[in-house]
Amino acid sequence: MHTKPTIRIAAGVLAASAALAFGALAAEPAGHHHEAAGLSTLKLNGGQKWATDAPLRKGMEDIRNAIADRKDAIHAGKLTPAKYAALADRIDAQVAYMVQNCKLAPEADAQLHAVIGEMMEGTEAARGKVRKVDRHAGVDKVVAALEAYNKHFDHPGWRGLE
Repeated sequence: MHTKPTIRIAAGVLAASAALAFGALAAEPAGHHHEAAGLSTLKLNGGQKWATDAPLRKGMEDIRNAIADRKDAIHAGKLTPAKYAALADRIDAQVAYMVQNCKLAPEADAQLHAVIGEMMEGTEAARGKVRKVDRHAGVDKVVAALEAYNKHFDHPGWRGLE
């Protein structure tokens, strides 16, 4: 069956993406607060939004929709730990899809890694794996990454979460 090699490849791609996205964070001083560090480094392409491709737009839309579908439960405090974990799994699956299929110019790809890094931090917190960061705050990180994506990437028809 081809499923296991595909999953291993996707997991490897996701791990490589995480290593690239977080490599610089390992060298930061212990007291540094990097909640927005990756996103604060984002810049436009000469004053214009970065180009996107179909896989990137599909992945981002699925992440946006996954959060939108659960927004009321999240804000009401009714999302269970298992449902937070399932949401994190769905987001991570789309990140892996984007990393594997998205073909951006190197400069745009570098900008995207900041967005993806923020999302990955958010999904870890949503799973309850980050000390002193609650699951809701993890989803907030993903939302912040989606907002940064909207401000820096050209995605026709993008709908925000509000």
